Amino acid sequence: MHNGILVLDFGSQYNQLIGRRIREMEVYSEIVPFDTPLETILSKKPAGIVLSGGPSSVNSPDAHLVDPALFELGIPILGICYGMQLTAHILGGKVVKGSKGEYGKSEFEIVRSNPLFTGVSRHSQVWMSHFDEVETVPEGFEISGRSGVIAAMANEKKKIFCIQFHPEVTHTAEGWKMLENFVENICRAEKNWKLTGYIERTIEEIRTKVGSDKVILGLSGGVDSSVAAVLIHKAIGDQLQCIFVDTGLLRLDEGRKVMENYGEHFHMKIDMVDAADRFLDKLKGVSDPEEKRKIIGKEFVAVFDEEAHKFEGARFLAQGTIYPDVIESQSVKGPSAVIKSHHNVGGLPEEMKMELLEPLRELFKDEVRKVGEELGIAHHLVYRHPFPGPGLGIRILGEVDREKVAILQKADDIFIEELYKNKLYETVSQAFVVLLPVKSVGVMGDERTYEYTCVVRSANTIDFMTATFSKLPWDFLEKVSNRIINEVQGINRVAYDISSKPPATIEWE
Repeated sequence: MHNGILVLDFGSQYNQLIGRRIREMEVYSEIVPFDTPLETILSKKPAGIVLSGGPSSVNSPDAHLVDPALFELGIPILGICYGMQLTAHILGGKVVKGSKGEYGKSEFEIVRSNPLFTGVSRHSQVWMSHFDEVETVPEGFEISGRSGVIAAMANEKKKIFCIQFHPEVTHTAEGWKMLENFVENICRAEKNWKLTGYIERTIEEIRTKVGSDKVILGLSGGVDSSVAAVLIHKAIGDQLQCIFVDTGLLRLDEGRKVMENYGEHFHMKIDMVDAADRFLDKLKGVSDPEEKRKIIGKEFVAVFDEEAHKFEGARFLAQGTIYPDVIESQSVKGPSAVIKSHHNVGGLPEEMKMELLEPLRELFKDEVRKVGEELGIAHHLVYRHPFPGPGLGIRILGEVDREKVAILQKADDIFIEELYKNKLYETVSQAFVVLLPVKSVGVMGDERTYEYTCVVRSANTIDFMTATFSKLPWDFLEKVSNRIINEVQGINRVAYDISSKPPATIEWE
């Protein structure tokens, strides 16, 4: 990193969004834990530092704090939400528990302009999420904005700017302009983050690292593993061996499509393993969703391990790990597995003794999609919706068997097909069908039926932290319902999920 923006993570649910917004300006951003040593920060030579929001209180005994010397480095700083409270607390201001807090949309007024607000309206809508508030600003700072409470403060001489709201979310009407002012005008960060250069550089790095050795990759058909596979194949050709495990819990004809899209089109070596019977046998009699996840993950590791041992001399294990996975593994909210389970071959046995190759670990999801298109992967493939590692195993509520899988595959395929036909697929973030362990009475023709109920689920989201149900047209939903009931034997009732996240989750299990 050189002349980019460093984001210190204090646990905000929006920290990845901050990083993405900065990269959209073609400026490199990196997200690191709040307690990253000053020496490490200085070694990265950032043009600016962002202090993210966070859920804790600066007055708490276990508050996430930073070395006060951070504010004396001479590097421009932008404090957001908790970052503003932290700045005030450390530099001698006063932060108190608010009388009611502010959550959601609020009216912001600039009371004293500064470089952060150049070109920003005096009154604008912002997105608040705080309970504590700054009561007194530190010496050398001036109040620059209000929203009923002190909502912005600045020390222009030291180039420290703080705002109580979140400029990175779309709900803050002119937040993009504020970020742009900080990154481009205050920090004068270098615009050196372009994905075309990234592809060329990464291909050379892969060739240098791998040499003449072999690489094994678990190909799932999902965006991350597919882009990683094509990128590595472009670098080393047939030195890459892909393994595709058909768990029997995938989308309709997924195996055939993967072989066509990547085996035939890109001429990649793919070992396709039909392990459906193994997975379905292990799932017999199991209804608990967490137990199903564990069984599927464990069996996947076993199958992949068996197949990988068939290819002697492989030194590298390639994965589609992306930057959000890396961030989550070091997050102040608590470490999570760096390696995603199931579809990115998480938790492989240590005895495999292979070195990891993760060419996408610097990229956010939207950047991975752009790289995929640059590499020649079809648009509809790189913009596929997320698909859970356990697959249909957690979209079939209750016990899983072959009959239910076949029913759900057909119903889900109809829904996705209609979304594409009606040009709605890319207007929603994630769409699928859930099969309930519930049967109801119906009438088809002159006969009484007693079949399963399915639920159509579609959600819209930016970061998958929160989501709203998609307001799909009623005539479209009617068509989907008619097709599923008429074409899928075993379903006689279709419901539409109108729950948002929170309180519901996007997936049902």
